[in-house]
Amino acid sequence: MKKTKFTLFIFIVLGLLAGTIIAQLLTSVQAISFLTKSTPLEWHPKADLQVLKYDMYFQVKLNLMSILGAVGAIWIYRRM
Repeated sequence: MKKTKFTLFIFIVLGLLAGTIIAQLLTSVQAISFLTKSTPLEWHPKADLQVLKYDMYFQVKLNLMSILGAVGAIWIYRRM
């Protein structure tokens, strides 16, 4: 498999998704609640240029498990 930036991006997104799913499954375990607590990062760009108007909303919820999933995905990508 050829290593490209797009492949790395897909691996990172899948790692974040896997980490988030694992964090959702572990929310009932109180001993590791620090791994599952999410912090939202938001970006809300908008502009009104009289001819063109746009309004977008991006939100990413990160937790320690999703970051560990992304690090694992990068490790797997490098080992390929």
